[in-house]
Amino acid sequence: MAGAILIAIAKINSIIGDDAANATINKLSEKVQALKELPWKVDRIRMKLTIMGKIIQQIGTVYLTDELVKKLDWGVEIEGQIQQVIQLKDQWLQPSQLVPHHDQLAEIERQRSQDSFPEFVKDEDLVGIEENRKLLTGWIYSEEQASTVITVSGMGGLGKSTLVTNIYEREKVNFPVHAWIVVTDLHSRVSAEKATLEDWAYGTTSAKRYIDKMDVHDLKEEIKRKLQNRKCLIVLDDVWEQEVYFKIHDVFQTLQESHIIITTRKDHVGAIASFGHHLELQPLCGPDAFELFCRRAFHSKKDHKCPEELQEIAGEIVKRCHAWPAASSCYNRQLVVIKTTNKHLESNIQPASDLFPEDYPMSRETLVRLWVAEGFVLCKENYTLEGVAEGKLMELINRNMLEVVDYDELRRVSTCKMHHIMRDLALCVAKEEKFGSANDYGELVQVDKNVRRLSLCGWNVNVAPKVKFPYLRTIVAQGIISSSPDMVSSIMSESNYLTVLELRDSEITEVPAFIGNLFHLQYIGVRRTKVKSFPESIEKLLNLHTLDIKQTQIEKLPRGIVKVKKLRQLLADRLADDEQSEFRYLVGVEAPKGLLNLQELQTLETVQANKDLAEQLKKLMQLRSIWIDNVSAADCANLFATLSAMPFLSSVLICAGDVNETLCFQALVLIFPTLHRLIVRGRWANETLEYPIFRNHGKHLKYLALSWCQLGEDPLGFLAPHVPNLTYLSFNRVKSASTLVLSAGCFPHLKTLVLKKMPDVKQLEIGHGALPCIEGLYIMSLGQLDKVPQGIELLLSLKKLWLLYLHREFRTQWLTNEMYWKMRHVPEFRV
Repeated sequence: MAGAILIAIAKINSIIGDDAANATINKLSEKVQALKELPWKVDRIRMKLTIMGKIIQQIGTVYLTDELVKKLDWGVEIEGQIQQVIQLKDQWLQPSQLVPHHDQLAEIERQRSQDSFPEFVKDEDLVGIEENRKLLTGWIYSEEQASTVITVSGMGGLGKSTLVTNIYEREKVNFPVHAWIVVTDLHSRVSAEKATLEDWAYGTTSAKRYIDKMDVHDLKEEIKRKLQNRKCLIVLDDVWEQEVYFKIHDVFQTLQESHIIITTRKDHVGAIASFGHHLELQPLCGPDAFELFCRRAFHSKKDHKCPEELQEIAGEIVKRCHAWPAASSCYNRQLVVIKTTNKHLESNIQPASDLFPEDYPMSRETLVRLWVAEGFVLCKENYTLEGVAEGKLMELINRNMLEVVDYDELRRVSTCKMHHIMRDLALCVAKEEKFGSANDYGELVQVDKNVRRLSLCGWNVNVAPKVKFPYLRTIVAQGIISSSPDMVSSIMSESNYLTVLELRDSEITEVPAFIGNLFHLQYIGVRRTKVKSFPESIEKLLNLHTLDIKQTQIEKLPRGIVKVKKLRQLLADRLADDEQSEFRYLVGVEAPKGLLNLQELQTLETVQANKDLAEQLKKLMQLRSIWIDNVSAADCANLFATLSAMPFLSSVLICAGDVNETLCFQALVLIFPTLHRLIVRGRWANETLEYPIFRNHGKHLKYLALSWCQLGEDPLGFLAPHVPNLTYLSFNRVKSASTLVLSAGCFPHLKTLVLKKMPDVKQLEIGHGALPCIEGLYIMSLGQLDKVPQGIELLLSLKKLWLLYLHREFRTQWLTNEMYWKMRHVPEFRV
């Protein structure tokens, strides 16, 4: 019940805004605290009931009258507690209490929009922007293009709006028509156009009423009329989607001197800039960051000089901020930002992210699975729980609570992390609200025994302390090092409410049999541990959603796993070769009999093929990802026919039984266009590129990784026409001719290309216009490659270039051709 009340409060916060949320929390704080204490009161009542039973047994029921029962204080206490809970439920869980009227919501949105215009900062208070200001100002007055679109991108808090505001205020006098439009809260094209007109000399109430009556066509015509033969400067601030610009850009297309500046946090929005007019802001350099901090911290002192006695601590704070202007300038206000962000989310998702170690790259998939297990997301119509959780992840990123570390082949977030400052302050909030505690590298004695979520990552424990956490729901103990095997067991044995158990990279060697008694467990993770088997008691865990035993030493799943019918994610394989030099360096587990009972499975990685697998998979129509190992030529027809009928399948890995086994994909005739990721390890049958998987479905593939196969003398040339929309391509031990050719225009969307361990390759030629979007090129272990790839300097979009373990003459050629100078546009390269 207490959890329900807290979730209700979170929902209130996400709907009615900060002021109403704070008022609600203040009003309910005492009640919520009382509910938090309810379990202890129930235990005390249970104890009294036990005593009462013994008394009754001793004195007999003959002397037990109604009057005596009424006088017993425990009877009154039970009744009081029940009534209190009922009252709270009735008062605060009514729909009318949770959802305000539409007019109230509209008023709240209007109030937020009024304060959206960025504060103007004086020139003397600006630090580290001079170079960028000159660059943007030059673009505005450039004669190269009469009409330009300029984009300024970067994570929140870097100073995008501050920089552009300064330029706008300085230069708007030179533009007869100018407008600043905050796009964040505008939800339609009409809103943007009305805002533009209202900003252009329509200050009277009657004029605004006139504008409100206009439709889209009238608005456009009125804007064109005002812009005719006039220079204009327009700023679209905080744009999140490209369509905001594209829906109105035709108004400005025919103008000779229109300049549009867009600020955004999103890379894809930044990409709409005119050629060469995109600025990606970076954090301040060390001296500038320190100066900015001092200007804010010591604003009343002359010259804003930091006192000598505070130099060390000020330096530590700036270092901690990692040159992030928002953190440097308003360090003390970030706690408020954290609290505000938490209240806008529908649940406790954000604090759950704080429990990972500092700078830890958190996988999108792992976070999503943890949140689903914790019950932090509720299912919505036409969305899976995982889909809803991914939406919440993006909300945290958009609010700058999390930073993107890397994207996958579909430009979805792959990994993310939390900024140091955000994590420190968010943990303070989590502790204050008794949500959880992160005691990485700390002492266990410092942890409140009533903690509900606990992080013990990176611990090195020699003696296992006897600890009890009776109300623990989540434990994240990644990389824990303990000479005592009893430490984790002692915690688990006393935590009956445990929902999430994450022990990846720890030195745990076995999972205790009593894990089956932890009925509430929904997530178990022991990835990259030395666990060799899993207890049969897992069959009791009827609420389990995720079992992650990847890269353990488990060869066979327990028979009872097929009774866990709510299982959604089953991730299991064994790393047979640490160096990944063997053909089957990852070995799947044997598919258990009765696998067809797990009809809610969405992920199945990795199982070994057998004669019954295809038939069992026919019942698993919810699968999104499946990895199958030890596939023989005889398995292919039935197996691929079954996979072809799966409506949600998006990722497939197929690994042959050995290097000489030939895989035939002729039966893989996909009914649904959902498959975008294909990984194949093993020989291909002849004419594979003419089979439906490539001839008909190839245009839908985004990610293709091939190992130990042969495509012909020129694998790149043969493959390119069949998979025009690839964003990731990897060749590993693929046979080819001595020269690989990337012809003009090939792979127009490719972001990443990996060429690894191809012993026949001696030369690589890159045609003009090939790989126009390439960002990562990784050429490794090509022992015969002794010449610099011809045309590599034409890849202007490159961000990462690795040329490693090549012929000994390659580096000499690289230096002779002055390639360091020619490739200076690449931010990161290793040769």
